[in-house]
Order: sequence, then C-alpha cells, then structure tokens
Amino acid sequence: MKAKRERGFVLDASVALAWAFEDETSAYTEAVLDALTTGQAFVPTIWPLEISNALVVAERRGRFRAADTVRFLTLLKALPIQTVAEARDRLWGEVVCLAREQDLSVYDATYLDLAMRLELPLATQDERLAQAAQRCGASVPAMRAVAENA
Repeated sequence: MKAKRERGFVLDASVALAWAFEDETSAYTEAVLDALTTGQAFVPTIWPLEISNALVVAERRGRFRAADTVRFLTLLKALPIQTVAEARDRLWGEVVCLAREQDLSVYDATYLDLAMRLELPLATQDERLAQAAQRCGASVPAMRAVAENA
C-alpha cells in the first residue's frame, strides 16, 4: 500500500499534542503544523485514541478543560490528517516484531511501521522512536527540512 504524497509524513502523537499545550510547543512542532498547509499527515488507528486519552488525562489534572478538549479536537479534525488502518495480522505480526527488535512500545512501533510502509518521513519528538526510525532507514525530518518542504 503506497499512499505516498510529495509532501506527506507520518505524524506522531507527541508532535500533535504539543500543539494543544502552549508550554510544549517548539519551533519543530510549529514547523510540522505549518507543513500541513500544503502537505498531508498520515497516522495509525491508535493516534486518535492517544490524542483523546492525553487530553482527558490533562483535564483530570486540571491542565485542560472539557471545552479546551472539544476545541482542540475540532481543530485537529480540520487538518489534512488521514488515519490509515492496519490489519490485525500485521499488528500482531510485523508490528510486534518491530517493537521487539527496536525496543519500542507496540504503540510507537505502529508509527514507525506506517512510515516504513508508506515510505514517508516520521514527525516525532520521541527520541527513542526517532533513533529507531533512523536505524530502520525511515527519515525523521529536521525542523528546517519540514519547514522548507511545506
């Protein structure tokens, strides 16, 4: 399955969640967001669950209000982010093996697997995931590269 777009990338939840919290944004996360003005992001099916869970946890900790969650999710829905489903056999096969081989959580391995399958760069702030991507030959765009390719 090749859904490769000229300006596409796989978007890790670590980057998208930074957009929700002002104290977590960086030049890198802003460059990735800017890249969505002309490009498209692809995410595994776990992505909406990770985003939603992090926002609900932020509500419980008093960092976010329910209205903030609704507003942020509405903003995310408007972005060109496409969820790509994985077959159960792939999740229980290749993704589990990738997680084991690269010492990643299965959740993180789904992002790496998707980037490798679609032959797209992986936008992540997770250093372990970025290192695993580089070991596997998947590119992890630097801030400047993401901004320049937008």
